[in-house]
Amino acid sequence: MKTTTIKSGSIKLPLEIARRLRGKDIEIIETNDGVLLRPTQGIIQSTRGFLKGKGSFSSSKFMSEKQKEKRFE
Repeated sequence: MKTTTIKSGSIKLPLEIARRLRGKDIEIIETNDGVLLRPTQGIIQSTRGFLKGKGSFSSSKFMSEKQKEKRFE
């Protein structure tokens, strides 16, 4: 395990970790055991697919329902 001393306002990560995290937003969480760096996802990525398998609703289903409604008007 590599160690470092923080002398300024920045932290240097080991190269292999820095490569995996490059370009990602990270969340810094302080725990009783230490500090956790966790990549975060944007709101769209985190909610993507959350309705999957829950009575899927497609545009063709929507249009079919709209046509049925028009017949009753």
